[in-house]
Amino acid sequence: MSTTGKRQLARPVSIVGAGMSRFGAFPDKSSRDLFVDAFQDLMENLDQGMDIEDIQCAYVGNASSDLFEHQGHTAPIIADWLGMTPMPVTRIENACASGGSALREGIMAIASGLYDIVLVGGMEKMTNLPTEGVTDVLATAADGLYEVPAGMTFPGIFGAIAKAHMDRYETNLDHLLKVAIKNHRNGALNPKAQFNVTIQDLMQRRMSRAQERGQPVPDYQDEMDFLNDPQANPWIAWPLRLYDCAPITDGAACVLLVSSDIAHNFTDKPVEIAGTGQASGRPLHDADELTSLSAAKVASQLAYEMAGVTPDDIQVAEVHDCFTIAEIVAVEDLGFFAPGEGPRAVDEGRTALNGDKPINTSGGLKAKGHPVGASGIAQIAEVFHQLRGEAGDRQVNNPGLELGLTHNVGGTGGTCVVTILRRGG
Repeated sequence: MSTTGKRQLARPVSIVGAGMSRFGAFPDKSSRDLFVDAFQDLMENLDQGMDIEDIQCAYVGNASSDLFEHQGHTAPIIADWLGMTPMPVTRIENACASGGSALREGIMAIASGLYDIVLVGGMEKMTNLPTEGVTDVLATAADGLYEVPAGMTFPGIFGAIAKAHMDRYETNLDHLLKVAIKNHRNGALNPKAQFNVTIQDLMQRRMSRAQERGQPVPDYQDEMDFLNDPQANPWIAWPLRLYDCAPITDGAACVLLVSSDIAHNFTDKPVEIAGTGQASGRPLHDADELTSLSAAKVASQLAYEMAGVTPDDIQVAEVHDCFTIAEIVAVEDLGFFAPGEGPRAVDEGRTALNGDKPINTSGGLKAKGHPVGASGIAQIAEVFHQLRGEAGDRQVNNPGLELGLTHNVGGTGGTCVVTILRRGG
């Protein structure tokens, strides 16, 4: 059965507000605390405000509070902590695409006519566990029968993808490092990012610490020298190094969806859901190729068709850069660049904040952080703010900014959700 074909929402849906907690490591907070932080941020920044009682339904993306916090059944807990009971709240789990999948459920709840005002959020508290524990939890999103027993952790899986891309398209290690440099530059402009520092800043800190301790000061000439130092940037799973990997993160984000016909009750600058697509793919061990995620291609095509646009029309995008190679693969899967041209686009500065196709203006998962259940919603929040012209120092300099896209991947490419947003009138 074909999964393609044009689909339309039965009635239009808009985003009228977005909120985020800080992303980082917060030993004194649980995922429910972080979700409350994100919701309070949303409420404080709603243009025209509202009563919490007006919200009719909520969906919460969460990958694995069961294993990270030993807490299941989180949906009613969120309802209680927000003071929303007995409103229906549903937790959505789709690995790292939990947030994007929750958004889809919220969109469909409004498009169906069942609800007019829906809260959608995502959350994850990951830093309770040591790194090896986090690795084990995340591995549950891979194929436990074939991939995990073979020792394929996610750095190993994306390392294999990177090696395949190198072999096929002459991608090199410097291309990967340039993605990290770009995203840290963007993250340095994001006050809520886990790493809101540039690679240059990190390099200078390492040199200063060495000098303070009376140790030999590294002779770095630039960021590439720093990132090529195995002491500063150790190998994790060849060809991926530490700075190729998104960090372990605590955080939450949420957005408020409404039927577009009432959007102006909340704001004069709504952002419309122009297109949405979701697709499944086979686990990576059974995929046709390693240099592309089939679910991303199908999901994006569905979203483009619904929105009536092409990849060339997208002016800003947040893509799922859990590893630097994942951003390169994503921009090719989404049709922004031809297969094999993603690395060249990085070389040419086309995906930079001032490039013709700005990618991950928030800092991406790489620098903003990757609390896996929240990442898909945080992407939406970034594009929402970009289209409204309120992204601060990282605002894309384009007065005609109208269309943005988010790309949220789960597992070894088994799930992908693509959402296209359009600035409303």
